[in-house]
This record gives sequence, structure tokens and C-alpha cells, in this order.
Amino acid sequence: MAFEVPKEKFQGRIREVAIGATKEQGGTRSVRLVLGGSNGLPFHRFESEMPHKPLVAMDVVDTMRVVPDQLVSSMGPVVKDPVEWARKCESEWGADVLLLRLLSANPDEENRPVEECVSLVQKVLKSVSLPLIVYGCGSEEKDAKLMEAVSNAAKGEKLFLGQAEEKAYKSITAAAMANGHGIVAFSNLDINLAKQMNILLLDFGMKPENIIMDPLMAALGMGLEYSYSVIERLRQSALSGDPVLQMPMLCDCSCAWTVPDAVEESLDKGRSELRGQNWEKITAYSALVAGADMVVMRHPKAVAGLKDALADLMGGV
Repeated sequence: MAFEVPKEKFQGRIREVAIGATKEQGGTRSVRLVLGGSNGLPFHRFESEMPHKPLVAMDVVDTMRVVPDQLVSSMGPVVKDPVEWARKCESEWGADVLLLRLLSANPDEENRPVEECVSLVQKVLKSVSLPLIVYGCGSEEKDAKLMEAVSNAAKGEKLFLGQAEEKAYKSITAAAMANGHGIVAFSNLDINLAKQMNILLLDFGMKPENIIMDPLMAALGMGLEYSYSVIERLRQSALSGDPVLQMPMLCDCSCAWTVPDAVEESLDKGRSELRGQNWEKITAYSALVAGADMVVMRHPKAVAGLKDALADLMGGV
């Protein structure tokens, strides 16, 4: 008598969300990528469908103030120029998506004018062809103006703008909706808040196929286990049939480079550059296994290592 492997079936399915618009869709991107679509647990392809491989985004920062010295020395002077940095991510470092952080606009920091930031976005769009996510500076008042201008300047490109939060989502959501862009909905490691954010966005008029959730990924040594459990529970709730939680998830794993144990100089712990890469890889791998549909990373060697692991998880596909 043949042994039949028991298979678990779920009634729910993760929504498919497209990022980027090609010429056929009214944009200039070389590819339109799709997240989500799974109707089972992560990488359980023996019992469920997983039509789209998780994506690896690489971030580009428009100010050196927040880039650790280990990254500058390891990745080279290219990180001092956001446009060249973006080109390198696309041409050599294997990014699927780019995430541009406009941190220099923050009034408490460099307070770079909106016009300059928008000009940078336009230069990046002309210099690379990958789909693009754009994050503001974290100042609600400044980001309201900045995201509106970015949305207008990139009309037709199907960007994703971030981040929409419970107390600051209306202006950025209106900016995204005005030109057919998507939104990244941020919640601080709270399942109920993640659901509430989606409800707020849907009630405001955002289409569900234009929402990506960011439940907050904590790095190894900084609460990774708790993040893992939250992401896992979000995915299971979605598969169990909760339509409000069936949006794909993004996890920002570049946070690994802020962990002191990962980057501090120590002869006992080995090279900080290599340690940081491993820290980022482990954080990103954990996010994928928990249920993330996209991870954001920074170091090219960490990206290469994760993509090797991802190929194994996908069975060589």
C-alpha cells in the first residue's frame, strides 16, 4: 500500500500585488514584478501553490549620515552617489527591486528641499529600469509635500510609496492614489495594528492590490524571534481566510547593520564587515521562512548569499 503524504489545505490565498510598470502598462520599467499569490505556508510547494518567488530589494540612501563605515569601505565610494549606487544594484549586485530612501529631506537633519529630492528620484528612474519603492524622511509634514511631488514626477511608473502609519497615512495614501501608485503600510510588531492599517487604507479608497504590509522586522539579537512570530501569525491568519490580512509582506532587513554586535570592531568576534553580512543574511532568511514576500537588504554579498539560500528553498527554481 503506497504511503500518501498528508497535505494541509487553507481556504485563503495571499493577494497578488504588482510593482513597476513596463511600456505596455504606461511606464518605463523593464519588468513588472508580482508578489504574493501563495495559498500555503512559505516554501511548502509540495502541498500548495507558490507562483512567485520572493523578491530581494536593495536599498539606496541619499545621505551618508546613516551608512556604517563598514559598508562604505566594503561597497566602495559608489555609495556616496545614490544614482551610481542604484545602477550598481541593478547591473552587478542582483537586486530585483530598488528602495530609495530620501532621508536627507528631514528638517531635523539636512533639510534638503523637496525639489532636490524629486530630481534625485527622476535621475534614478532614468538611470535604472527596475521597479522602485520610495520612502520619505520620517517627518510627517515634510513627507506630505515630498510624496505628493514624487508621485506626480513618477506618474505611470507604479511606484510604492512609504511608509503609511496609523497616525500618518492620509497624505501619503492620497499621493499614491492620485497617480496609480501603491503604498507600504507599516505596523509596529502588532497583528491588530497591521489589520487596522489595512482597514484604514481600504476605507480611504486604496485598492487592496496596491497595498504591501511592513510588520517591522527586528534583526538578529534585537527581537528577531518576536518579529518572526508576528509575521508567521499574520500569514496564518491570512491563509485561514481573513481577507484584510491577505496582502503580501515586505521586511526591511537592512536593520541588521544597526546592531552593535554585528558591526562593532572586536578581535574576538572576527571581521565586522563579514559579521555584518552574515547578520543581514540570517535576518533576511528568517523573514522569508516566516512568510515575507519581499526582503530589503543592503550589502551585495549578503544578497548573493541569500539568493543561493532562496534557490535551495525553491527547489532549484
